[in-house]
Amino acid sequence: MASLNSWGNLREHKPNQVLNPEFPSDRIQFEPNRKYLGFGKGRSYGDSCQKQGGTIIRSNFLNRFIYFDEATRRLSVEAGVTLFDVIQEFMPRGYFLPVTPGTQFVTVAGAIANDVHGKNHHCVGNFGNFVDALTLLRSDGSRIRCSRTENEGMFYATIGGLGLTGFIVEATFRLIPIKSTMIQQRSIKFSCLQDYFAKEESVLNKYDYIVSWLDCASSGKNFGRGILMAGNHAASVQRDVGVSGHAKLDVPFYFPNFTLNRLTVNAFNHLYYNKSLASVSDAVISYSPFFYPLDAIENWNRIYGKRGFYQYQFVVPLQAKPALERVLRRVVESGSASFLAVLKRFGSISSGGYMSFPAEGYTLAMDFANNGQKTLELLNELDAIVMNLGGRIYAAKDARMSAQTFKSSYPGLPTFLSYIDPHFSSDFWERVNS
Repeated sequence: MASLNSWGNLREHKPNQVLNPEFPSDRIQFEPNRKYLGFGKGRSYGDSCQKQGGTIIRSNFLNRFIYFDEATRRLSVEAGVTLFDVIQEFMPRGYFLPVTPGTQFVTVAGAIANDVHGKNHHCVGNFGNFVDALTLLRSDGSRIRCSRTENEGMFYATIGGLGLTGFIVEATFRLIPIKSTMIQQRSIKFSCLQDYFAKEESVLNKYDYIVSWLDCASSGKNFGRGILMAGNHAASVQRDVGVSGHAKLDVPFYFPNFTLNRLTVNAFNHLYYNKSLASVSDAVISYSPFFYPLDAIENWNRIYGKRGFYQYQFVVPLQAKPALERVLRRVVESGSASFLAVLKRFGSISSGGYMSFPAEGYTLAMDFANNGQKTLELLNELDAIVMNLGGRIYAAKDARMSAQTFKSSYPGLPTFLSYIDPHFSSDFWERVNS
């Protein structure tokens, strides 16, 4: 049986069986002694998309558009339609995704199950805020239509529910109108975290999209420096490059484990921070490098070698700003930081998903090469800092947090439990409930 690994490549995943339904109406014979889990494109970093020894239901062939209502901008699709598919079809017609994560190569069902967020959370919330309805296939063979007014409990359990309420067959969500494929971007350097807080506050009400790259390796006078990137959809431009989604580079093999080290990461961070001498710069760029810079590199996860990597993302409340500095100092001291560190501000708009991750505050995502116990001990230390200040860890990207940390992170867990399909599970779910 072929392996279906997650994006972090931490462990090989071999299910006992893989099902590939071709139409939403296809019947699946669920066996009472098996565990099932839906699987899209495998872009989850941890083990929430894995079920060792179970049955995986893939959505590869469920990739058709069902209908689009131009008056309401509601789009209905099958589970396996990707965000890239939506962009390809609808951006030339003047529409874009209401919320998008850092890759377009995820399925709509996956975006719902993880209730993904983007650079515009401070304005509009999560992807789940724009989902109007979905259809679930349950292990008893029933199909449940869910919305905010129909089977609403199941609806809010499925948004951010990590695929545990059943297999999402199709969904309806809203697009947003745009006038151009281009983004009016402003890049602002900040010298430290306090400088970041001030500059981020100054652009918060002026830009729909805000994200920052944070240097997680430098110390001394360069500690906490980074680049804030804010953007709006351009109102009109003469130079419209159209729709793009094909990678320009490829990583054809796994890099040796020694490639990413303190020296190489420091060198990258120095070059990236100093790529522009100006403290503030403006440009009109294509949507693709703004929203999906890593999509330009095929198989970029291989840079971390065959040992794989952990992505660690947390959120802390607005008043817990010191937690960011404490976490960053510990990461710099460890010498384990990656060149991929993303800092964002979450707003107060909630999708209502019982297990949704975002909460008003600051969120930081970092990648760590898998150095065994050393890495796990560091991440446990970071958990303690985050949890002591009222934060939470992103379950959809996790591959190692404890059951106690998980349960403390999600206050909606008791409500969510009653909606789980008894025959759907994942390696993540069994780990945090062991």
